Amino acid sequence: QEEKKQLTLKVEELERKLESTSAQNIEFLQVIAKREESIHQCQRRLEEKSVECSSLARQLEMAIEDAKRQVENARERAVSRERAAQCRMLDLESQLSRNRTELNQLRRTREDAERRYESRLQDLRDRLEQSESTNRSMQNYVHFLKACYDNVF
Repeated sequence: QEEKKQLTLKVEELERKLESTSAQNIEFLQVIAKREESIHQCQRRLEEKSVECSSLARQLEMAIEDAKRQVENARERAVSRERAAQCRMLDLESQLSRNRTELNQLRRTREDAERRYESRLQDLRDRLEQSESTNRSMQNYVHFLKACYDNVF
């Protein structure tokens, strides 16, 4: 009886494991079905993308040929622009040289004018100081005369 009881428990345990395993198998089958559906969808998308890639490859080849033509045209235009730019650069360099020479002359002229201005300003300051000195002397003389007249009268 004890053995029978143990065997019964083992059988029940094995039945539970069997049910658990069956449930897991069902889940695995569902997962596999979902993955197979996903694989079919991916294969369809892959086929669509392959068709799209083929179309894009043809478009790319046409675009490359067109780009080559445009590059050649652009190269020709660039060569002509480069020649024009070199001519313009030579003109600008000569103009820059002339402008630098003129700028140096203007600087010398300005420096000369500043020296003359400073000299003239110093002369005017000296004359102003002399005038103020003369003015003070005359005011002192006028005060002296007033004082003298006040003493006389």
